[in-house]
Amino acid sequence: MLRIVLIRPGATDYDREQRIQGTLDIPLSDEGDHEVAQLVERLAGLGIEIVYAPKCQPARQTAEVLARGLGVKYKRLEQMQNLDHGLWQGMAIAEVRQKQPRVYKRWQEQPENVCPPEGEMVGEADARVRSAMPRLLKKHREGTIAIVVPEPVASLVRRFINHTSLGNLWKTTREHGHWEVLEVEPQKIPVSAG
Repeated sequence: MLRIVLIRPGATDYDREQRIQGTLDIPLSDEGDHEVAQLVERLAGLGIEIVYAPKCQPARQTAEVLARGLGVKYKRLEQMQNLDHGLWQGMAIAEVRQKQPRVYKRWQEQPENVCPPEGEMVGEADARVRSAMPRLLKKHREGTIAIVVPEPVASLVRRFINHTSLGNLWKTTREHGHWEVLEVEPQKIPVSAG
């Protein structure tokens, strides 16, 4: 059996300010550095063999510190960059809710049907996840690996593994530094991006 430790990057100043980060490269804040240091301690006994993360700064920083602290390799994970929130990037979530209440409500209820202005649809990010995950799972059929990805990509990974719904993406964006263990039975590993 393969265990995937799915980890959200440590906090940035945008998290504290409840701003939409999207694909913007924002470094970890002091709070984020502290969260990652705590993660190293909490994850030490899980037997993580390798830490994967996309190139976005918060995920990469988190993964590098975790890998160093756990004494394992860090590898870059292609196609798992965060959702491009277009013109919403840098805006406060409350500002989007105030300026575009109907779009905000649809994003909460049906995120796969909303495209941020000049951004990307959740479906596009989902297609990237569905393309990348089978290759990763083919490499690792057993053991324990860690994947550090921001929200909503973490929710897309969870949905891919557990076949669940996305839920409210606005709530999940605030779960920085959070982690969970997903178990994948070898016979249930998808073989194609279908």
